[in-house]
Amino acid sequence: MTINLSIITAALAFMLIGALVAYFAGIIRKILAEKNLEKAKITAKQIIEEAQKKSESIKKEAQFEVRDSLFKMRQEFEKETRHRKDELNLIEKRILQKEENLERRVGLLERKEKEIEERNRALLQKEEASKNKEKYLDKLVEEEKERLLKVSSMTQEEAKILLLSRLEHELNQEKAVLIRRMEEEIKETTEKKAKEMVTTAIQRCAVEQTVETTVSVVSLPKEEMKGRIIGREGRNIRALEMATGVDVIIDDTPEAVTLSGFDPVRREIARLSLERLISDGRIHPGRIEEIVEKAKRDMEVKIKEEGEKSLFDVSVHNIHPELVKLIGRLKYRTSYGQNVLQHSKEVALLMGELATQLNLDAKLARRIGILHDIGKAVDQQTEGTHASLGAGLAKKYGENELVVKSISAHHEEAESSGIYGVLAMAADAISASRPGARRETLEIYVKRLEKLESIANLFQGVDKAYAIQAGREVRVIVIPEKISDADSMVLAREIRKKIEEGMEYPGQVKVTVIRETRAIEYAK
Repeated sequence: MTINLSIITAALAFMLIGALVAYFAGIIRKILAEKNLEKAKITAKQIIEEAQKKSESIKKEAQFEVRDSLFKMRQEFEKETRHRKDELNLIEKRILQKEENLERRVGLLERKEKEIEERNRALLQKEEASKNKEKYLDKLVEEEKERLLKVSSMTQEEAKILLLSRLEHELNQEKAVLIRRMEEEIKETTEKKAKEMVTTAIQRCAVEQTVETTVSVVSLPKEEMKGRIIGREGRNIRALEMATGVDVIIDDTPEAVTLSGFDPVRREIARLSLERLISDGRIHPGRIEEIVEKAKRDMEVKIKEEGEKSLFDVSVHNIHPELVKLIGRLKYRTSYGQNVLQHSKEVALLMGELATQLNLDAKLARRIGILHDIGKAVDQQTEGTHASLGAGLAKKYGENELVVKSISAHHEEAESSGIYGVLAMAADAISASRPGARRETLEIYVKRLEKLESIANLFQGVDKAYAIQAGREVRVIVIPEKISDADSMVLAREIRKKIEEGMEYPGQVKVTVIRETRAIEYAK
């Protein structure tokens, strides 16, 4: 019994312990579950926060992509807009050009209509004139009939007197025709003689022409010399440009330096200075200034020697020393590609030859010729035309009044001083207009002559056309059966307009239309 109680007690104790253990185990599990729940909540919160952050970043990335795409679309739109604007501007320019062409064509049509109206008016006038002539001829016939009737009732003496008066009238008419013919022959003879004189003078005067440019090129012994000319931070090249007043151009041209300047004397001084610096090897600002000053002194001596040599070549003496220096400066001056000193010497020799042909003072003529362009030695530093400047210089240094007036009048800026002024104009024109005197290739010169002739040959009634006097005149020979005297005036005007519209040329072009008239009679 006792054993059973102890067993029961032990069993109850075990059951109580088991219950307690189960109870505490449940409490522990509940605590652990609560802890796990808290951890799960924290983990879930972290996951939610991370998800929100990711969503925010994705949202920002999407916004950036949208902005980027919008920016690209805006750029493409602006680019396309600009392209469209350019196309519209181009179309607008084309439309404006077409409008200008249409206006030009309308103007041409209006001019042609006016010309046609003028022609019609001239034709009507000719028709009226022919009708008047017919009436006049009919009147003459009637008068002749009346005279014949009177003659039939005249005495022998009266008829003789009438016939002599009529014969005298016819002789007077023939005398007028003969005088006109003699005047034309004299004019042709004098023109031929003048051409022979000019040709003789040109043949006796063959002065070599030189080619001058606005730049000078200095050769270098080696490519490394360019760096020495430039100097540290460009101080050498700046010193050279300041001392000479000339631009020094150093580019990719191998072993060469270019000097650029409008004043040819300064450019020559810069060339001499640079060549001396290169041969000396010492290139620095102080040495540059020293060499440039020495080159300027040498240049003055060279200019004076060149002036004296030119005066000796044309046999002109007793010129003021300052004028001698100015003549020497002309060696470094060009006009339309022609060296002015060579041109002046050529004009002096031409004037001397022309004066000899006319039994004038050849020495005075050569003096005027060598001095006629002296104003070009100072026209780049002083305002005024070279003719007026040259006349002022000649007067200042004691030249006589005839020389001064001839210089001022050689471009018709002042009244001619007589025969020497005319000779100066003629010799200057001859020297400047001959082929090759000014810078013009033979091919361009020939093409201009051919174009002049081809323009004249385009018109109906033209038989032949010849471009003469170095392209300064075109002579057009017409078919007399197709072109009348009145039409020849209209043709000359039309050719002149066509040349002005279709060609570029220096100076002016003279258009001469020639119509031949022949009177043929047979004596039987």
